[in-house]
Order: sequence, then structure tokens, then C-alpha cells
Amino acid sequence: MPLPYWRLSNFYLFYFASLGALLPYWGLYLKDEGYSALEIGELMALVMATKIISPNIWGWIADHTGHKMTIIRTGSLFSILCFAGVFWAEGYWVMALVMFSFSFFWNATLPQFEAVTLNYLHGDSHRYSLIRVWGSIGFIVTAVVLGPLFEWISVAHLPAILLGIYIAIFLSSGLVPEQNREPVHHEHLPLIGVLKQPRVIALLVVCFLMQASHGPYYTFFTLYMEGYGYSRTVIGELWGLGVIAEVLLFMVMHRLVPKFGLERLLIFALLITSLRWLVTALYADSLVVILLAQLIHAASFGIFHAVTIAMFHHHFPGKLQGRGQALYSSVSFGAGGAFGSYAGGLSWDQFGPESIYLFASLMTITAYLIAQRWFSGKSNRAQ
Repeated sequence: MPLPYWRLSNFYLFYFASLGALLPYWGLYLKDEGYSALEIGELMALVMATKIISPNIWGWIADHTGHKMTIIRTGSLFSILCFAGVFWAEGYWVMALVMFSFSFFWNATLPQFEAVTLNYLHGDSHRYSLIRVWGSIGFIVTAVVLGPLFEWISVAHLPAILLGIYIAIFLSSGLVPEQNREPVHHEHLPLIGVLKQPRVIALLVVCFLMQASHGPYYTFFTLYMEGYGYSRTVIGELWGLGVIAEVLLFMVMHRLVPKFGLERLLIFALLITSLRWLVTALYADSLVVILLAQLIHAASFGIFHAVTIAMFHHHFPGKLQGRGQALYSSVSFGAGGAFGSYAGGLSWDQFGPESIYLFASLMTITAYLIAQRWFSGKSNRAQ
């Protein structure tokens, strides 16, 4: 089947546009609703924690039925219905129930769509970034536009904006054709066999630590910057700058992978990300330093994500693709993100805002040392 470039890109555009609204501003919305820093951290951790279970359940179903797009459309539809409960949610536990049910379905969609995209690309997985770049563009638009918008209108309008984007995600999922492949009933290599490989274990640990370091960023960066006197307009632009750097990186990633190899790029991303969190903790009052730190998002997310997507695609072939991408999502964005968000909320309350980024830097350095042990000296350029 020919590559439906614009249909695939359209889904990424709206999916990450929703993240461009959710990540920078959901903490502001919850704060406006009267939630504490710890409660905000817990609620965001809940959204990420569902990625531990949800993608694996839906990934197993998708791999055994062969109907990944059906799973994606179903998850998109039910995420809309569940998120609508935000408009009636009053109190911490009701909000927690709404966010849990919404994210259980919403988190089912992206890992399967990643598998669909990589299947369309066949052996050209290094060109993944040329499609995924549209997701970054969607993130930039919402993050940059909503910042100044919330200077003029109340952040209480955020749920309505998000609901509109989630509807667009569902509609765009209907444009991507289902890949007509018969379900495969016998695996060449059992999932447990892949998971026992030391390099796969090391990769999972590295992904967990890297995304755990991003938990404080995704949950508290806007509140952190407001504490230093930055306006919401400037904060939105800082979010946008980070993703602009990511976009530029995605546009050249297909050239970097053959030249440097996946594993060298992985190690570089981990090292420079530890520097990003360190300077964010120590020099938040310097706009110049924060601008430079945001540019590192090109590596901390752009390089790292493109590399790990390809590495999981390599280690989990054939029938294991759906569960491989689900495992990547659940271990990194799920378990890692949830741990980072929750620990960030605790650290903010106990030791102050700066401590959450010192904690993030420590986790990334640990991931770097693990990667040096298991991945240095091997370029894997053909993956």
C-alpha cells in the first residue's frame, strides 16, 4: 500500500496539538481550580500512569486482530466521551476518575499509530521523523497561541479547547486506511524471549529514567517559570521554542542516523539533557540561559524519541510491533512520566521548585551511565 503521507501527518498534527494545550496549561487550569502542587502532580501522574497498562492491553488486541486503526478510532472516540466529564467534575476524586478513564483510552492510540506509520515506511524507518515533524508543528501552534490567549481570557476555557482538538483527532483517524494484513498466529520469537535480552532491559531502564526526568518539566515548567516572573505569553513562547528546535531536528534526523548511528545519538541525547535540567534548576532567572536550555529539547525529546522508536521497532519485529511500541510508551511516558510527575510534586513541596530539576538531572546522568555501559561502541546504523 502506498504511503499516505498527509493522512498520517494529519493525525500527528492534532494529537500533539492536544499535548501542546494539555502539558503547558493543564497545571494552570488545575491551580485555577484550587488544586495544590502535590495534587497537580498526582493528577498528571495518573494520566501518565495509565500508559503503563492501557497501551499493552490495546497493543495485545491489535497484534492479535491485525486491526490497529480500528483500535485507534475506538480509543479516540471513547477518550472524547470520557474527557467531557471534566465539565461536571467537582472535587479531587471525581477529577481523578475522569482523568483516569479519559487517559485509559487516549493512551491506547499513539503507540498503535506509531506501529502503523512504521509499517507503512517498511525498511525506511529513518524517515519516520519526516512524518512525525507535523506533530511537533501542532504542539508549537497550540503552545504559542494559547499563552497570550490566556492573558486575555480565563484558563477555565481550556477544557473546551481540548475537547475540540480531541474531536479533530478522532476525525483524522478516520482518514488513515487500515492495512489489510491477516492476523499472525505464530511468533518467530516470543515476547518474553525479547525481554530477557540484556540490551533490551538496558534500553527499557534508560527510557524510564529519561522520561522520568521529563515529568517535572511537563507538569511544572509553566508554574516554575511563573514563579520567576515570566508572563504566560513568554512561557508559551518558551514551550514553542523547544518544539521548534525539535522540528528542525526531525527534518535532518534521516541524515543523522546513517551518519552517526542510533546508539551514539542516544548517548549524546542523554548527556546533553542532563545539562538542560541542571541549568534550568540553577539559572531560571536568566532568560538567555532558559532559551538555550529550551533549544536542547531538540536532543532531549527529538533525537531521543526518534532513536528509541527505531530501536524498539528493531527489537520487536513482526507480530510484536504493536506490543513493542506499547511497551515503549508504557515504560517511558507511562511509568517514567508518572514517577517523575509524582516525585516532582513531592520534591516541590518538600525542598522547593529548583529541586525538581536537580532531581531530573540526576536521573538523566544515571541513564547516560547505563547507556555508556551497554550501547557505546556500537552504532547500529542499519537499524
